[in-house]
Amino acid sequence: MFFMLGINDARKNLNFSQTIICDSCGRYGNYQVFMTYTVLSLFFIPCFKWNRHYYVQTSCCNTLYELDPEVGRAIEHGAEVEILPEHLYRLNQGQYTNGYKRCNNCGYETAEDFEYCPKCGSRF
Repeated sequence: MFFMLGINDARKNLNFSQTIICDSCGRYGNYQVFMTYTVLSLFFIPCFKWNRHYYVQTSCCNTLYELDPEVGRAIEHGAEVEILPEHLYRLNQGQYTNGYKRCNNCGYETAEDFEYCPKCGSRF
């Protein structure tokens, strides 16, 4: 007899959206909330989750924030919550700086809202 066990890191997008004016780029956008966790699987069935972290990403410039765990748990359980600035800790600056979008691959900056970089062709 044998057991198939696995430990993996996973990501789950939570059903939450809040319209905001972004502190980083000054544009209208949405907060998109997701959770990362580690899971123990037995025969490919998730059995136990731990190491949960909640994150918020803006839709306008992709600035990444870590979310207060209490607020993240409330969102995960379906509660009506408003995310306030004191609930967020900035981890990564977005792609727009001073009205310009910057390519993460080659560093090209443009004021246009391209989906792909006109210089190197990689996705913004």
